[in-house]
Amino acid sequence: MSSESIDQIAAPEPATGEAAMLVAVQSAIADRPGVLSGARGLSHFGEHSLGWLALAGAGAYAAHRRGDEVARRRYLEAGAGAFVAHAASVVIKRVVRRRRPSHPDIRVGVGTPSRLSFPSSHATSTTAAAILLGRAAGSPVAQVLVPAAVVPPMLLSRLVLGVHYPSDVAAGALVGAVTAGAVIAADAQSRNRDSSK
Repeated sequence: MSSESIDQIAAPEPATGEAAMLVAVQSAIADRPGVLSGARGLSHFGEHSLGWLALAGAGAYAAHRRGDEVARRRYLEAGAGAFVAHAASVVIKRVVRRRRPSHPDIRVGVGTPSRLSFPSSHATSTTAAAILLGRAAGSPVAQVLVPAAVVPPMLLSRLVLGVHYPSDVAAGALVGAVTAGAVIAADAQSRNRDSSK
């Protein structure tokens, strides 16, 4: 067998589809200063939604200390929403069973608790938490700025780290937004029921 035919056998197929998109994202920004370390920091913060649960708990405690029961309830709802969103993503992952990216051109920059990819649990819990924490802050500006400032970096970080396909993070964001909407709707229904008594 000639060395030319050995090289042809050994060379991997070029990445296509979403794998190619991941390679393109990593090639464009992963090597810029601070990007990889920032993505890893977001990954650790969002693992199992623990960072969001801690923020929601701190917000609820601060609201309780100042006697703001509405804000306290909303911070508790933010924690519950992040937890439920994360749990939903785990259930969906076990049903779908899509494997994480594994093409040789994709650099994996962080460890993961499972090999399942769809949807991204980080994207799911972050989107739910950001929407609900923005609402808990009590300002219409915060309701827009918190999700706008928090969600895109988390979604992009999962691509930079090579642990999710773009459709994984998009689906995760959708599940998180639906979860947050359900929490807000349940809160409104509860308040309407209380006011009608």
